Amino acid sequence: MNLNLRIRLSLLMFLEFFVWGAWFVTMGTYLARTLGASDVENGMAYGTQSLGAIIAPFIVGLIADRFFAAQKIMGVLHLVGAGLLFYITQQTSFSGFYPLMLSYMILYMPTLALVNAVVFRQLTNTEKEFPTFRVWGTIGWIAAGLLIGWFAWEQKNLLVNTFRMGAISSLVLGIICFFMPNTPPSASGKKVSFGDIIGVQALGLLKDRNFLVFFISSLLICVPLAFYYQEANKFLNEINLSNAAAKMTLGQMSETIFMVLMPFFFYPAWNQKNAADRNGCVVGTLCLFRLWRYRQPGVICVLGYSASWDML
Repeated sequence: MNLNLRIRLSLLMFLEFFVWGAWFVTMGTYLARTLGASDVENGMAYGTQSLGAIIAPFIVGLIADRFFAAQKIMGVLHLVGAGLLFYITQQTSFSGFYPLMLSYMILYMPTLALVNAVVFRQLTNTEKEFPTFRVWGTIGWIAAGLLIGWFAWEQKNLLVNTFRMGAISSLVLGIICFFMPNTPPSASGKKVSFGDIIGVQALGLLKDRNFLVFFISSLLICVPLAFYYQEANKFLNEINLSNAAAKMTLGQMSETIFMVLMPFFFYPAWNQKNAADRNGCVVGTLCLFRLWRYRQPGVICVLGYSASWDML
C-alpha cells in the first residue's frame, strides 16, 4: 500500500471516531446542566446509540450493500449528520433534543460498518494490517477528549461547543469520504432476503460453544460499559474533578498501550492465542471487581479492564 492511501485511510478512521468522541462522553453532563434533563431522559439519550445500532443493518443491508458505493453513502450520512449536530445546539429542551439525537444516531451507526468496509477492501492481509488503521480511531477519540479539556468547556459550562465541534468535523469527514477509494456494493445484483439483512444466518453460529461464550461475554461486558459512558462524566464533574473528559481518555490510552504490550502480559500469547485471550478476559474481570469492591482503580485495574474489552 502506498503512503498516500495509508494516510487517507488513517485520516478517515481518525475522523470517524473523533466525530463520535467529540460529544458522546460529555453528553450526560450537557443534558443535566444545560437542558435540565432528568436521569431517565439522560438514559434515553444514550439509548439512541443502541437504537441506531439496531436499525443500522437495514440501512447497510438494503442500501449500501446493494446500490451505492460505501464511501459515497458514508459521505452523505456524515454531511446530513453534521446538519443534525448543529441543529442540536439550537435546542433548549430535551423534547427538542431527543428526536434530533435519535435521527443522528440512526445515520451515524451505519458508518461504523461502512468505514471498515472501505478500509478492508484496500487490504491484502486484514488480520495483520487492519489494527494499524483501527488504532487511529482510538487516537481520534482521545484527541476529542483532550481538546474538550484544553478548551475547559466543562468548567466554563460551554459543552454545547462539543456538538459544534462534532458538526464541523462531521462536515469535513463527509467531504473527505468522496475522495476515498471506490468501494462498490458487495451485494450488487444479488438477491438479498430479509433474513440476510437482519442476520438470521448468524444465529447458527451460537451452536458453536466458543462463539456462544464470546456472545454472552460481549453482552455482559456491555452492561457496565453503558453505565460508564452514561454516568462517569456526570459523576466526575459532580465531584469537581477538573478536565474530566480529558482524564477519561486514559481509558483509551491504556487500551492502545495494552494492545501493544498484550503478548508480554500473557505468556501463552506467543503460541496459544486463545489461552492468552481467556487470561486477558479473566484478569480484566477481576480488576473490574476490585474497582467495584474497593473503589481503588489503580493503574493495573485500568489496564486490566481495557484488556477484557480489547480481547472481546
